[in-house]
Amino acid sequence: MVKVTVWNENRHEQKNQAVREVYPQGIHGAIADFLQQDYQVKTATLDEPAHGLTDAVLDDTDVLIWWGHIAHDEVDDGIVEKVKQRILGGMGLIVLHSGHFSKIFKALMGTTCDLKWREADEKERLWVVDPSHPIAEGVGEYIELDKEEMYGEHFDIPAPDQLVFLSWFAGGEVFRSGCTYQRGKGKIFYFRPGHETYPTYYHEDVQRVIKNAVQWAKPVKRPAPVYGNVKPLEAIKTKN
Repeated sequence: MVKVTVWNENRHEQKNQAVREVYPQGIHGAIADFLQQDYQVKTATLDEPAHGLTDAVLDDTDVLIWWGHIAHDEVDDGIVEKVKQRILGGMGLIVLHSGHFSKIFKALMGTTCDLKWREADEKERLWVVDPSHPIAEGVGEYIELDKEEMYGEHFDIPAPDQLVFLSWFAGGEVFRSGCTYQRGKGKIFYFRPGHETYPTYYHEDVQRVIKNAVQWAKPVKRPAPVYGNVKPLEAIKTKN
C-alpha cells in the first residue's frame, strides 16, 4: 500500500476559531481522513521535532503532501534540503494551495512562485484541460467551488510538464491550478484550491483529485541509475 505523509504547518487552526470550526482536526486531519480509505497515512506538523519529518518518517513515505501559508520562513533549511533530496530520489510531492510559496516548492521550481491573489467569497471553476491525465480520472469537465480565494496570473513558475487544470474566477482572472513536474526521479503536482476558511477539502471532486495525484506521484520501483565513470558494456554475443 502507498504510504502518504500529510504535512501541515497547523498554525491557522491554532490562531483562528473560524478555521477550527471548518477543520476541527486540522487541515492535515481532514486530508488524512479521506486518504486513509485507500492509502496508509500519517500526519506531520511544523511544531513537532524536525517538523515531524524525521529520517524515519521520510524513509517510510512514498508521497508527501504539503500545506503551508503563514509560517514558510519557520521551516528549517536543513529539513527542506533533506526533503528535496528524497524527492530527487523518487518520493512524490503534492503541494496544495498556498504551499506554492513554501521553501520546498520554490527550491524545486527555481523561481519566486509568486502570483496575484484576492481573499473573497468568490466562485472558482477548475476546468479539466487534460482529460487524458490520470490525475483527472473520474472528474467531469470542471470542478466548481462556490467560495474560494482567488489566485491570478502571472504565476511565476516554470512551464509545467503537463497542465491538468486551469481555473477561472468570477472576478475574471484565470490561473494554472493543476501543474505537474518531474525533478530527478520524483514527481510533483501543484493543486491550487484549499484556502483555510473554506471547506474545500470536503469537496468530493477535490478529494478525488488528491487521491489520484497520490497514485500518480508514487515512486517507481526499479534499480537506482548508475552514475559516474563506467567501463564499456560487453559486446552482445550472437549465436552462430
